[in-house]
Amino acid sequence: MTTTQLTANPVLRVPPASPAAAAAYFGASLAFHADVSDVASALAAGGDLGFVVLDSRSTESWDQGHVPGAIHLPTALIPEQAGQLLDKSVPVVTYCWGPGCNGATRAALALAELGYQVKEMIGGFEYWAREGFEFETSEGSGKREADPLTAPVDADDCGC
Repeated sequence: MTTTQLTANPVLRVPPASPAAAAAYFGASLAFHADVSDVASALAAGGDLGFVVLDSRSTESWDQGHVPGAIHLPTALIPEQAGQLLDKSVPVVTYCWGPGCNGATRAALALAELGYQVKEMIGGFEYWAREGFEFETSEGSGKREADPLTAPVDADDCGC
């Protein structure tokens, strides 16, 4: 491929990373992130998950809807309350509202600075609900139909 072809194409204007660099980057990404489907699958399997799910949003947001079995610990309270609610030997998966919010990232940072192993659930509560997984509210449990733009409609998983 010529230099002219690379600069004319916006996708390849910056060439792809080497396979080794790409493997390192994507491997690191998976060490830091879990998606809602994987978290839901682990919760559905039952037993010892090997991790806990932490909702870092406000009480009002928690009451509006949260992942069943999640621990509620708003980000601002992590420094003073994490030690009472979490075991440092158990990895924590944080979530907040959704992709447009970095609250789960801030919570994950606060936990990591306290010595916890942590991952962020990409998609947050928004994609939990949009993918049709059951959630709890202050009024009881709920569930929405899966959004066909975010989850398979006639299959158990997306195959990825």
